[in-house]
Amino acid sequence: MGFWQPVTNLKDYISHNPPGVTFFLCLLTLAVSFLCLSSYSDTHVLANPDTTKDWNHLLSSLSQFQLCEKANASSSEPVSQVPSPLNRDTPVESTETHSFTSLHLKVPLVATTTAQSDSLKDFGLHTTLRAKQLYIGGSEIINVTLEFLSGNGTYTCLTIKAPTHLLPMSLLPPKCPASEKNISPIYVEASNQPTASQTCYSLHSKNDPALTIKLQQEEQNVAVRHLLVASMCLLGICLGLCVTASLTQSSTRRHHLNEPDLQNELLSHE
Repeated sequence: MGFWQPVTNLKDYISHNPPGVTFFLCLLTLAVSFLCLSSYSDTHVLANPDTTKDWNHLLSSLSQFQLCEKANASSSEPVSQVPSPLNRDTPVESTETHSFTSLHLKVPLVATTTAQSDSLKDFGLHTTLRAKQLYIGGSEIINVTLEFLSGNGTYTCLTIKAPTHLLPMSLLPPKCPASEKNISPIYVEASNQPTASQTCYSLHSKNDPALTIKLQQEEQNVAVRHLLVASMCLLGICLGLCVTASLTQSSTRRHHLNEPDLQNELLSHE
């Protein structure tokens, strides 16, 4: 008759059941990961994963383009000389039912240019884009004007006019202060493959945590509770596996334990 030896049983189970041990370690790792994630979520502010449209996203989409002057246009050509993209002859979607919003905002954008002699101070750029190019809509027209002022090395004044329902209005960047300088923006076109003869401007955006839409506290608390419940369930399964393994004897050791009894039985028959 043998005695319960949990440590020895566990050692035997580990040595003779590698797949079961691997499964146990995976569950334990997942449980610890959920615990760590719940602790992090409880002490940090989290972005809302259900919100795909915020100003960081819009500025990042705008930065993917090269803004190039027309090859046959003068670099000093003002915006007023460019035909309006909302002209009736332009084949665009009907916007009669849309209300438009014009915003003048201070955004974390900086620009570089392919023309080294050009100064990037006290000048402006104007372009028109489709909403789908910025991943915020379909074929709606969006007017964008950027003003780069001297002394503003980390931000740019962005004037954007678009249908209201396309713009992330819940969390806006700060308003750009009014400038006393009269700047005539240059009309540029967004391009992914500019030619060498064109003067182009590259935009670089910086992710601003203040412009990220956060989870509400109630939503964050629910997420933390779900993570804790999941981790506790996994830890309970791990504990059950350990108890089961400690109660199970390996067939090899069971055979060795039964050998003396068999020998005694044979001797008694003799």
